[in-house]
Amino acid sequence: MRIRYVLHNAYGVGGTIRTVFNQANALCATHDVEIASVFRSAQAPALPLDPRVRLISLTDLRDDGKPRTGSARLARKTRRFRNPLPHGRDFRYRRWDPLVDLKVIRYFRAQHDAVLVTTRPALNLMSAWFAPRRLTRIGQDHMNFSSYKPRLQAAIVRAYPRLDAVTVLTRADFAAYHRVFGDSVHLVRIPNGIPPGKDITGERGRIVVAAGRLTRQKGFDLLIEAFEQVHAKHPDWRLNIFGEGRWRPKLTAQIEERGLGGVVAMPGLTRNLEGELAKASIFVLSSRREGLPMVLLEAMSAGLPAVSFDCPTGPAEVVRDGVNGVLVPAEDVAGLAAGMSHLIENPSERERMGVAARATGAKYQMPVIAAEWEELLAELTSR
Repeated sequence: MRIRYVLHNAYGVGGTIRTVFNQANALCATHDVEIASVFRSAQAPALPLDPRVRLISLTDLRDDGKPRTGSARLARKTRRFRNPLPHGRDFRYRRWDPLVDLKVIRYFRAQHDAVLVTTRPALNLMSAWFAPRRLTRIGQDHMNFSSYKPRLQAAIVRAYPRLDAVTVLTRADFAAYHRVFGDSVHLVRIPNGIPPGKDITGERGRIVVAAGRLTRQKGFDLLIEAFEQVHAKHPDWRLNIFGEGRWRPKLTAQIEERGLGGVVAMPGLTRNLEGELAKASIFVLSSRREGLPMVLLEAMSAGLPAVSFDCPTGPAEVVRDGVNGVLVPAEDVAGLAAGMSHLIENPSERERMGVAARATGAKYQMPVIAAEWEELLAELTSR
């Protein structure tokens, strides 16, 4: 079977990229798998990809929409005007132009007898309206319906019934989409999958760890505020936040203003997150909203109890309060601080929750999730 994934930018390290790479790595043993990246922000992908998976770039543009050569492009001037097509309502579309549209559509139409898997609203909408019906078209939603603005929601409502299937990550997402579409869309819940975890040995440090893009969505400003309270009670504990993003200057200033310069570190991106998780004792998810966060699943698979905001929609799907972690109300900074302090002060409870977290993480490992994808692919292609 030919499987063609289309990503906005396959050369980053975000959760959508990670889960698509994990899917491709798991399915390429028995299928012809290709990933098409609309943009290309580096010479090589940052995440491990099985050599049997082909990775191609559809444009010679960076993720910010500028040409990799640095030369001016007349077509970029078209971004001054609002795009009238439905997929122009996805915020990522601000970095596209009509030539990008054309190349994506040409890629769709060049495929024959394939399963086309698109991975964000703009690409799902393009697949619904422009991909040939001879393809089996699957749209993945890695966030949740309520997080989209009304105009994008309206475009989704019109387009998604044209797709052969739409996959969502959580039971809450499934319920939300079913309320909107009823039976007009073939909805399937398939969670994100993570690579099988390794046995971790050695002593864990007095380290709290978090990871993600340094943006407002991830709520690291709230985490730093909460950790200031933790530091006042437990000055020998440290916080490491891995990732990059446009909020780095803001977060750096916040750390300095609160006198946490030697306590909270932002080491940037890491190619060995598994190793960093092995050194830590607690994982924290401070996001304002999520789909089903890959890093949360990876941390739990590594045996780390999680302290997490109960934000829409993913954390409550996997974190059972008092069993494998601590779940606190969304954006409750005092509650987040109290959750971290509770685990710091109760090492035996922390260890017990870590064992339960590892068992939860095992349910999301790729051999389990790949089987669910195989079942869906077999169902759709047999029609």
